[in-house]
Amino acid sequence: MDDALFNLALFLIATFVAALVAGLAGFAFGIVAAGIWLHVITPVETASLIVGFGLIVQGLAVWKLRKALDWRKLWAFVAGGALGVPLGVAVLGWTNPAHVRAGTGAVLVLYALYALARPKMQPVAGGPLRDAGVGLLNGILAGITGFAGIVVTIWCGLRGWPKDVQRAVFQPVGVATFIVCAAWLGGTGAVSAHTVELFLLGLPFLLAGTWLGLKLYGRLDEEGFRKIVLALLLVSGVALLWSLR
Repeated sequence: MDDALFNLALFLIATFVAALVAGLAGFAFGIVAAGIWLHVITPVETASLIVGFGLIVQGLAVWKLRKALDWRKLWAFVAGGALGVPLGVAVLGWTNPAHVRAGTGAVLVLYALYALARPKMQPVAGGPLRDAGVGLLNGILAGITGFAGIVVTIWCGLRGWPKDVQRAVFQPVGVATFIVCAAWLGGTGAVSAHTVELFLLGLPFLLAGTWLGLKLYGRLDEEGFRKIVLALLLVSGVALLWSLR
């Protein structure tokens, strides 16, 4: 197998695995995919494909959970995120993104290890103002790092909501924040023919991985879902710290 075919195989496998993880847990598509993609395709292609594929994966999952959506829970997060993204983009102009990634990675690792070591945690109180504040922080982090749902994912876990309620909040909020983030960070809008080719080749693997992930999600109990989310937050934190080497 020559290098081109080997790289294509890695790309397709990574697309399937990332879609499976996102379908199962509701987030982490970008960080799983980029961990392999960046070794076989360019950063620009990686960013473009994360936007395109990520919106499909999240959109399908949100559609699957559409009956559980409660807009009374969502509006504060979405409003806060819409304000936070441009603030995060502005922060990029005067801060070092590597420092933000390091701090975010450390917080994710510490939080995930703590929550995994201490299963019984009292749910925290919420409300529109707190939810909007969480959405604002989520948007700021998304504007700086491109991670559109990590803060809301943690908050949903802290609230102690059932897994269906959590996903019916952090996934649509992630989609909305991701769209705003893409609009603010979208550079020239140029997409190469090779990027389009990769998108078309990867689409069947993306859909297959998403389908399998959603099937497996249906078999998870509450504790299993909690552990998977915490494990992925831990992996995300380690990946952020590793990327600074």
